[in-house]
Amino acid sequence: MDIPKFDETFLPILEVLKSGNVYKTRDLIDEVKSVFYFELTEEQLRQETKSGDLLIDNRIAWGKSYLKKGGYVFFPERGYVQITEKGKNHSSSLTVRDLENESSFFDFYKQVPTQSLISETPKSNVSSPQDLIDEGVKRIDDEVKSELLSKLKGINPYFFEKVVLRLLKKMGYGEFIETAKSGDGGIDGIINEDQLGLDKIYIQAKRFNDGKVRETDIRNFIGAMSGDTNKGVFVTTSDFDNKALEKARSAHHKIICINGEKLVELMHKFNVGIQIKTTYEIKQVDEDFFDEK
Repeated sequence: MDIPKFDETFLPILEVLKSGNVYKTRDLIDEVKSVFYFELTEEQLRQETKSGDLLIDNRIAWGKSYLKKGGYVFFPERGYVQITEKGKNHSSSLTVRDLENESSFFDFYKQVPTQSLISETPKSNVSSPQDLIDEGVKRIDDEVKSELLSKLKGINPYFFEKVVLRLLKKMGYGEFIETAKSGDGGIDGIINEDQLGLDKIYIQAKRFNDGKVRETDIRNFIGAMSGDTNKGVFVTTSDFDNKALEKARSAHHKIICINGEKLVELMHKFNVGIQIKTTYEIKQVDEDFFDEK
């Protein structure tokens, strides 16, 4: 089951509210999820928007908001929602286009002093405003990651090793020691997980433009790891073939394989090799401000 689009929550919301009872917004969201979206996986339920809200909760909330604009529900008091007579007699199918054709929906937008909104009914879009923001941010992020991977494939191999070690340090794995560039036995760096160096992680970083990491590369890496550690991280700008991954999984050592796609995701997440260009503020009404004491 896929996470529903915000417009796909219209009917489930009205179905939960059809009794006429007043619901707290939080209780409404939980009930809609429990009754209609119980097949979603834990991973789907934990998925977040770019602003940190739970995605499924955000889409149900936007569905509720659009139903209010269309006159299908109303808010009897702050934080509560109830169905209207119009909502009780809704059609068996309800889309964004249906809501946008409602006079109440158009009247809502006429309150906004923007000429483009006054001149015509808003055009249909199956994405909520939050979805549109997330989709735009994702496109920018994907372009940055693609450019970042291209940069990594073009840098000096020794500098690439430094990049990997800096990333792991930024991720909280402790201070690192670079190995000598000759006779390093296939080990590019060592991370001490504790200050005394009692627990070590060995690092291998391979900058490949073409081809994949093969089983022999993993075997050589395992062979180069001394007896004082059983943990290793093999990082590449390309990918691993199936035999290499199988060798890493079946080894007595704990070997983590990070390909180019995963590498740039981690660098993007921990701000290594990138910088924040612009920050936008998303504002909403402060309900507590208007709550009379």
